[in-house]
Formats: sequence, structure tokens, C-alpha cells
Amino acid sequence: MTTTHLTADISKSTESRGQSDTSSALKFITCGSVDDGKSTLIGRLLLDSKSVLQDQLANVSKSGEADLAQFTDGLSAEREQGITIDVAYRYFNSARRKFIIGDAPGHEQYTRNMVTAASSADAAVVLVDATKLQWQDAHLSLLPQTRRHSLLCHLLRVPGIVFAVNKLDALGDDAEKAFVHISAALEKFSREAGIEVATIVPISALKGHNVVDAKDDGWCGYTGPSLLDILELLPATPADTQLPLAFPVQWVEKFSASADTSQGRRVFWGRVGAGTAQVGQTVKVLPSGQTATVAQVLGHTRQPRSVPAGHSAGIVLDREVDVSRGDWLLAPESAPASREITVTVAWMDDEPLVAGRSYWALHGHRWVKARVKRVVHRLDINTLAEEDASALPANSIGHVELLLQEPLAVRPFRESRVLGALVLVDTASHRTAGAALVN
Repeated sequence: MTTTHLTADISKSTESRGQSDTSSALKFITCGSVDDGKSTLIGRLLLDSKSVLQDQLANVSKSGEADLAQFTDGLSAEREQGITIDVAYRYFNSARRKFIIGDAPGHEQYTRNMVTAASSADAAVVLVDATKLQWQDAHLSLLPQTRRHSLLCHLLRVPGIVFAVNKLDALGDDAEKAFVHISAALEKFSREAGIEVATIVPISALKGHNVVDAKDDGWCGYTGPSLLDILELLPATPADTQLPLAFPVQWVEKFSASADTSQGRRVFWGRVGAGTAQVGQTVKVLPSGQTATVAQVLGHTRQPRSVPAGHSAGIVLDREVDVSRGDWLLAPESAPASREITVTVAWMDDEPLVAGRSYWALHGHRWVKARVKRVVHRLDINTLAEEDASALPANSIGHVELLLQEPLAVRPFRESRVLGALVLVDTASHRTAGAALVN
């Protein structure tokens, strides 16, 4: 991996994709193992990009120095224990772009919070603490949580993954050797896991090296752009506008002028999941199977216009059709609804997933019962081998066959983030139990 030519490589990649968007706000997360410096990195980005107000700086300063991690640790328990528990979002601008940062927790027991943040992210900065690794060893092993978070970002289709090797300043003259060995381990792991990595960059979140401003003395043998320069060039996730229309109904509104019977008298509101909502389209309703024609499409300001995937819309049909919250409006050429699906599951409940158990599955805004038909295999995050398994314990990843009580119109997650994702919820405790990605 040649980091010195990163800027040119990303620019070429962006041109080749044609539709890549590097002007919209980039939503990215920081993730990795416990105490790798995620909150400190965000604090450094905010501070050095001059996105912190004086009163905010005063609140987190001790003995004249800013405690950078405090910028994102909003819960009292986080400040008391010095850990990140929930995802904290912060906003800042550089001269070239706007950013939304999600500070994800590193502890295993809060993996569900990290998955929530990664599911809608355009990029992920995976931090690696150089001081925790046997950096003297050219064949060193990465921490389990570094591997787990990287795999989850890959499974959740986060397009831009950057490895940031942190705390190299603590190694003094050995920093370059450590960076070479850690970079080799990260490249080997990424290659074996099929993870496409934007780059690997050495940083010091505490000192600010290569975070906002590139260190120009070849620190750690690296002469590439800073982390902020890299983030400015990463593309935002494109909406699934090329797929047939898929619209999950979130809210049903009745017209005030309900005497008008020339068209349907209700507006179905939601966010377009795939395709583009346009007047004149024929749609079928799931689960009823009824069909109708789109008579009117309203944008979020209630102005008539076509609405592409990723944006909120209100749809009025040409006639009265029984549609409720949780139903889907689908183009006739959409994938047929199915009751049996194979999914990759990131399991997050303390109770293991076993064959025969039933859960609530949330798809869009629709709830259906799902029974685990079979656990196909479990992924060993250390060897990346697919092992036979009869159960998935907490924080594991595996393939599972589900039998749904009612059919759902799903697509593989690699084609659509909206149509290919389900959330599994325990029927008794109502806890979020797992994230399921359709294969």
C-alpha cells in the first residue's frame, strides 16, 4: 500500500466511479479497541480545526491543558469512568468540507452501539494503539476488538475504511519501525478479510501529528497527507437511486380537504429507501398485494416534486388503498417477497442465538416474527475461518437461516443498505439482539 500517493489514488478512484460525492457532508465514525484514543482524536480534530468555542474549551481544561476526550464524553458515567459508553455525534467544518463524527465505544459489551453508528456511516477511522501491540515483532497479532470492528465496518458496507496507528509518539526513535510492522499486520489482515482500505496513516491524537496538519519531517517514514486531508477526499455513500422504487411507510396523514375523491385522501410519509418516487408510477403494497398509481409526490417542504432515495417524501395514490405504518410501496419489478432468508448476523445479546428461537425482526418500519431455522456457521475473527456452530454467543458474527412469519421484500445488503438490513429484537426483554444483513 503506497501512502505517499494516496491523494492522487483517491482522486483517480473518485473520477473512475463518476458518481462519487466528495462535496456533501461526510459522516464517519471512530472505532477500535478500548483506550485506543478515539475520543482524544475527535477532540484533536475539533480543536485544531478551530471548531471549539472558548467556553467549551474552558469546561474541559485542567491545569491549563485541554482534556480532549471530554469533548465527546457527554454522559456523567463516561466522565467518571473515563470510557465511552454511547455513541456521541459532533459536527465540524474544514475549509473544504462538512463532517459529522460518531465516537463509537470500544468495549465489547457496547458493540451494539458501535454497530448502530456504523450502519449509516460513509467512512470509519479504525484506531490502533501502537503501545498495546508487540510492535517489535514483524508478525505481530492485532487486538481482537480491532479485528472485530474492522470486520463489522466491512460487513455494514462502510465504503471508506482508514486505519490510524495512534500513540506512536510514545515510542520515540522506534516509531518508524513500529509503524512498518503494524502496517504490515493491518495489510495482511485486510487482504485476508477482503476489506478495501483507503490508507494507513501514523498519528498522535495527543500531540496532533498528522491529524489536521501533516507532519512534514517524514515522521515514521510517512510523507502522505494528514488524516483530515484523507477524510476530505473520501466519497459519501451514494443513495440506491438505480434500484426499483422501495418506500417504507412511516406515517399516514389524512387530507384536510377529505371531500376530494378524485384521488386517495391520505399522504403516506417516509424516507425513500431505493429508486425515485415519481408521479405516474405503478406501485404494489406489501403485504396486501394491492396495486395503485402514484398521483402526487411531495418533498419534505410539501412541494410537488420527484424524490430520490435517501430523502423524505409524501406519496398520494390515485385511489383509496389500505396502507398502514410499516407497509411498503414497491415498484412491480422489485424483488419478490420471501419468507426464508439467509443472513449474516452480528450478534449482540448476552443470550446466545440458537436454532428454534423466535425474535421480532424489524425491516424498515415493519415488524414480523422470525424463527432461527439453522445456524450455518460462525466466523472466527482471529483466523477468519468459517467454523461449524450450533449457536452464536455475544459479540460473534455468523451466517444464519431465518424463517419469517410473513414475507418481506428484501435484497442482498451489498445491493441495498435499506432493503438488505433487519434488526432482531428479543421478544421477552425487547432488547436489540442482533443486526442481520441479507445475503
